[in-house]
Amino acid sequence: MKTFLFAVALGLITLFAPQGGDPNITAKYAIGEVKSIDATAKQLIIKTDAGSTVTVSLGDKTTYKKLAPGETSLTNATDVTFADLAEGDRIMAQGTVATDLKSVPAARIIVMTKGDLAKKADAERAEWRRRGILGVITALKPDTKEITISNRTMAGTQSVVIPISDKTEMRRYAPDSIKFGDAKPSQFSELKVGDQLRALGDRTEDPLRFTPQKVVTGSFRTVGGVVTAIDPATHEIQIKELEKKTPLTIVIKQDAVLRRFPAEFGMGFRPGGGGAGAPAGGGQAPAGGGQAAQGNAQQRPQGAGGPGGQGGPGGRPGFNINDMLERLPTISIADVKVGDTIIVSSTQGVDPTRLTAISLVAGADTLLAMLAPRPQAGQAPNPAAGLGSSGVSFGIGLP
Repeated sequence: MKTFLFAVALGLITLFAPQGGDPNITAKYAIGEVKSIDATAKQLIIKTDAGSTVTVSLGDKTTYKKLAPGETSLTNATDVTFADLAEGDRIMAQGTVATDLKSVPAARIIVMTKGDLAKKADAERAEWRRRGILGVITALKPDTKEITISNRTMAGTQSVVIPISDKTEMRRYAPDSIKFGDAKPSQFSELKVGDQLRALGDRTEDPLRFTPQKVVTGSFRTVGGVVTAIDPATHEIQIKELEKKTPLTIVIKQDAVLRRFPAEFGMGFRPGGGGAGAPAGGGQAPAGGGQAAQGNAQQRPQGAGGPGGQGGPGGRPGFNINDMLERLPTISIADVKVGDTIIVSSTQGVDPTRLTAISLVAGADTLLAMLAPRPQAGQAPNPAAGLGSSGVSFGIGLP
């Protein structure tokens, strides 16, 4: 998506094909995040989204333009200088890229600053929270292009119908992809029952219907397990799956979102019976740092979160379990311990024994107890029973 934003702005998508399989590098430009700046040598080191490293050389004739995120042409770009560039900025270096794809003498630099990108991302996340809905697809009607999802609220699970029109922008996670922004253009025929769905749009007069502007979907695998080993060097976690007792390897990449569920937060919940109850005293989710906790300090608008966001009878306005999970404090792999119970979500990859984590929740014992249906008399409790049809979506994140 970031590559597309730059390339559309410059009309380059159809002019130059990507080189070497990296869509951020073509014969005439390289796009990436500034990792280091050598003011003396007038060089930048950038890293593309695909992980390639490119050295950008700058000369006296190099020109610099600052472009605001979301702009689709250079009409509103402003002139800046080399001194205005900073680590974390995203740039397009235009010039003749070397045949080894490792360097480019830049005739022009187009920059989107780290600060501007962060503000745009914050605004997008806030809009998806305020005007969004999240759930698991339970039914599809190809003739009318209607999607039914299971939307989990504090008061229980609701079915919400989402009609797709020709104006609806649809995108889908690719296998082994972990970033919201990397979702590819999609269509109704690719959807499957059991897929997770996040939509941005508007509620109708019928609280169980939702009119979408944008829809993002994906086929995800969500498992619970107990951590048996952690390798910080390879960023891999070994677990024993709760349900099948099989060993799995969890790969933690840079863009994975890790959170910890505080045990005390579940003390006021009623597990079983088809849904969790409201927290005792109406308590808020704990505040915390990182992307997941942004916006905690502000009161959410009444009714935010889409249909069912009001939690049904007795539910707290604008709050549901998915929303709660997204607002938990983020952690790092160093905070995950052997013996932790975790829930991890990934796209359906090639190797079923290796999962590339999109999101991971540690300290999940309490959460699994909240989600689990009440076992029948004489039936042994299944600690992972609540993951299959809980309506809680762990895979699709926010922009």
